[in-house]
Amino acid sequence: MNHNSQPFFTGLHTGVPPTYEMLKEEHEVAVLGASQGSGPMTSTVVNIRSETVVPDHIVWSLFNTLFFNPFCLGFVAFAYSVKSRDRKMVGDVIGAQSFASTAKCLNIWALVLSLLVIVAVTISVIVIIVLNLLYV
Repeated sequence: MNHNSQPFFTGLHTGVPPTYEMLKEEHEVAVLGASQGSGPMTSTVVNIRSETVVPDHIVWSLFNTLFFNPFCLGFVAFAYSVKSRDRKMVGDVIGAQSFASTAKCLNIWALVLSLLVIVAVTISVIVIIVLNLLYV
């Protein structure tokens, strides 16, 4: 085995272990191509358009379609949710928001009517059971 050590990296820092500042400085020179004092610095601004998040309420609509569907409001809400998702994919944010708003209103009405029906049926069953127990 040969015990002659050869430096893996040759350059400015032979014999001296590199420090963080030296590496940072070398990185800046490599990225910028020249030192800071060589000329006026120019900058570039890149504007990235942020995606506007439009909730389409498709899961809520599907839930209302499968479980609580008075007057087919859940199904109609599901149709508007799909339309909202289609408009969002095309890039029509205003149309997507309009369809999503309609789907949200229909989902709220479907949920409220379903809860009212559940409460009314529960109360009716309790009243019928109590009346049967009283008159037996």
